[in-house]
Amino acid sequence: VQLQASGGGLVQAGGSLNLSCAVSGRTFSSYATGWFRQVPGKERELLATMRWSGRTTYYPDSLKARFTISRDNAKNTVYLQMNSLKPEDTAVYYCAVDQVFYSDYEPSPWEYEYWGQGTLVTVSS
Repeated sequence: VQLQASGGGLVQAGGSLNLSCAVSGRTFSSYATGWFRQVPGKERELLATMRWSGRTTYYPDSLKARFTISRDNAKNTVYLQMNSLKPEDTAVYYCAVDQVFYSDYEPSPWEYEYWGQGTLVTVSS
């Protein structure tokens, strides 16, 4: 399974970016998806998840005011729309997927088996 993340770049504070994560190779009948980010020297943090059922969760919940996770099953692609970006959003963003057997199962962060290579988002002030 390969995940190709894209869409990162340099944006001014208040701007928007739409990250994509294309899933290829062996395909699962059902999988959950997560978006994470990591700043050098800090632990990777979970931002948002989408269960196979379509149910989404944001960490913290207030993040949903600015970020939206979505999925196009026909394209095997997951997205993270980020609006009102702040300098503190600067990080490398990663997508990850995990095969699930129950549509509403949400993997724990350490359960995600397949990861993208990361895409850098830089927000200037």
